Parts: sequence; structure tokens; C-alpha cells
Amino acid sequence: MDLSVLLARIIAVIYISSGIGVITGKINFSAIANEFGRSPVLTYIAGTLAIITGTILVYYHNIWTMNWIVLITIISWMLFIGGIVIIISPRSLLYCKKFYRQSRLWGVFMVFFGLFFGYFGFFM
Repeated sequence: MDLSVLLARIIAVIYISSGIGVITGKINFSAIANEFGRSPVLTYIAGTLAIITGTILVYYHNIWTMNWIVLITIISWMLFIGGIVIIISPRSLLYCKKFYRQSRLWGVFMVFFGLFFGYFGFFM
């Protein structure tokens, strides 16, 4: 299986399941952001995991093409850079909290984003 297809499948499952969780009220991103703000250890571990994941993905999937595959590369770089920002400035998560308001619209967006990747991962 092509790496891009595998990653599209993983992204699809994560975003669809998370989106459904947000829509049904089972996942509250504001509460998650607050928990990160209270726990320096959790913040550090999340930043470290983002750097590790981002580094692996950038190393194995640094493909700059003019199709959907470039979105995986962009997500990989965002993970890598985001992890560095979290390690250097843990409070940056609290500034991003306003973007993670608890709303069904955010959940719907996540489901559609997951369906987009699911199309390429499962049906192409």
C-alpha cells in the first residue's frame, strides 16, 4: 500500500471519529486545552510526540506535488513546527484555545475533512 494512502486512511479515521465526538458533545476541545494549560508535563509530552511524529512524516513523506498528497506533507510540517512551538512556548496552546471553541460546526468541518481524506485513502 502506498504511504500516502495509508496516511490518508489514518487521518480520515482520526478526523471522522473526532468530528463525531465533537458533534455529539463527547469531546470538548476547550476542556482539553485547559488541561494542557494546567499540566506542564502533558504539554511537554504532547510537544515531543508532535515533533517525533512530524519528523518521521516529513522524512518519509516530504512530497510537494500539485494534488491531494501535498496536504499530508503540509500536515506533517505543521505537526513538526507545532511541536517545536509547544516545547519553546507552552502557553501558545492557551492562545490557540479560542480556535477550538466547542461548536457543532467545528465537528462538521472535521467530519468533512476526514471524508475528504477517506475518499482518497479508501476509494481511490
